[in-house]
Amino acid sequence: MIYSERLTRKPDHKAFLLIFFLCLMLSGCSSWNIFGKKEQVIATPEKLYNLASDEYKEGHYKKAQEYFTRLKEEYPLHEMTILAEIGIADSFYSDKEYVDAADAYNNFISMHPLNEHVPYAIYQKGLCHYHQMDAIDRDQTETIKAKREWEKLISKYPDSKFSTEAAPKMKEVKQRLAEREFYVAKFYFHRKKYPAALARFEHLSREFPDFSERKKVEYYIHEARKKIAKGETEKIKKEADQETTEKETMPKTPSLHGSLYWMGNEEYDLQTSGAD
Repeated sequence: MIYSERLTRKPDHKAFLLIFFLCLMLSGCSSWNIFGKKEQVIATPEKLYNLASDEYKEGHYKKAQEYFTRLKEEYPLHEMTILAEIGIADSFYSDKEYVDAADAYNNFISMHPLNEHVPYAIYQKGLCHYHQMDAIDRDQTETIKAKREWEKLISKYPDSKFSTEAAPKMKEVKQRLAEREFYVAKFYFHRKKYPAALARFEHLSREFPDFSERKKVEYYIHEARKKIAKGETEKIKKEADQETTEKETMPKTPSLHGSLYWMGNEEYDLQTSGAD
């Protein structure tokens, strides 16, 4: 068939419809472009948030983070972006990535200090430290941080439901810190470092009046003071005995009266010579 005849040929409607639907499928139902590269499907903030929430509920925390992050990056000024920031922190927390979660909650608090979700973020930040607490014979930095966050929460937002939830956990971390102080104080006491032990026991008594072992603390304070007093008494007695011993063993100095002086080869008796 010659070229002119091809131009005058009637179009094939079936072929046209087939091509149209194929193009529609490629553009609307697929995320692959004509070059074979995957393109990101454009979604509304609501759609992204719902996708993230669904993934979170299913326990797919990293996938949830991806959708929350997309929402934050693609719609930075949208009102749902704030919820996405909380969602990112919650995803880290639920995935037990407590260090990253604490950083995310802290960033939220710093960026939105007046937001209604700040009490929740502070509470959650305290939980991040709470879940990293170690045994009482180990470093208690995380315990101290948890206590600090919940003290801040209860002080600034006393009527918040999260302050109510933090109260029993606050009591628990205080007990943990008191047990740590008690452990160290006994360590010094049993090694006869009584002044150091007394300082620890007295600090424990002042700072943790509700400590469950308070009676034992009072006992150790009494005993440490007795040991220190006894030690001081023994020290004084020892020093006095040493001084007495030194005096008894010290050679006597001859008296000037009646002593003999040598001058050259002559001996002079000051008592008998009548010298003034």
